[in-house]
Amino acid sequence: MESDPIVHDFSPLFRQYKSGSVERLAGTAIAAPAPVDPVTGVATKRVVIDPITPVSACLYIPPNLQASSGTVPLLLYFHGGAFCIQSAFSPTYHPHLTALAARANLLVVSSTTASPPSIPSQPPTTTAGQPSIGAFSRADPWLADHGDLRRDGIKGGAEGTDPFEGMVLVHPYFWGSEAIVGETEDVGKRAWMAGLWRAVCGGAKGLDEKWIDPAKEEEIAVMRMACRRVMVCVAERDLMRARGRAYWEMLKRSTGEGRRRLWRRRWRGMSFTWIAGGDRRQC
Repeated sequence: MESDPIVHDFSPLFRQYKSGSVERLAGTAIAAPAPVDPVTGVATKRVVIDPITPVSACLYIPPNLQASSGTVPLLLYFHGGAFCIQSAFSPTYHPHLTALAARANLLVVSSTTASPPSIPSQPPTTTAGQPSIGAFSRADPWLADHGDLRRDGIKGGAEGTDPFEGMVLVHPYFWGSEAIVGETEDVGKRAWMAGLWRAVCGGAKGLDEKWIDPAKEEEIAVMRMACRRVMVCVAERDLMRARGRAYWEMLKRSTGEGRRRLWRRRWRGMSFTWIAGGDRRQC
């Protein structure tokens, strides 16, 4: 638009204009799920988790729970899209989560985060304003009645909390100001990635922050992460593949003597899986 010049063009993802408005070029479609999926029997529901933030979610409940009083493990799912495209209601993820809820017998919460109007989406630059597990449990009777929330270590992972069962990172969005081993040194590609991060976080965080570069995380914080198992998956042609592997290596190092001291009364070791281009290793 001539009266509102483009400031950042991150095609094919989005364009950002001088006025602050954003034109999304991908990931805008919304799934229209039936109340009960005819193939799997999984029921879905859209709920508002926090009307102030606002944070909303799509819930998936397996067929065996819909008329019972039992509980099943809770899977909290955060959609991909580099914090600028897709949503919790995207048709990209809906079929996968429906099948997962049915086959794994899970109550799935596909959560989206608040999106300030001036930027494409809200990266996890702060925990302020983000809902706790308690907020999720109060959002809907499905969660309060059927979600197994006894392991609530996901709220912070401090010593004295029980660890949650596991975490899976699929193509994690990690980057940094300087190239690491195995990462592209192409000036143009790195400039594009750096510009994208500045745009999605509103310029609030640089490339040397722990939110984008996990190597900047404090060692004690990694050791205290309340999680029993971690799987890290990256794609062969993903620009961020090397950084995902570096994060996996950092997690492995955190299982040393320092971590054992932190969890000595109830920790029985941490299992890690690394998957990349057909290469699967268990540690």
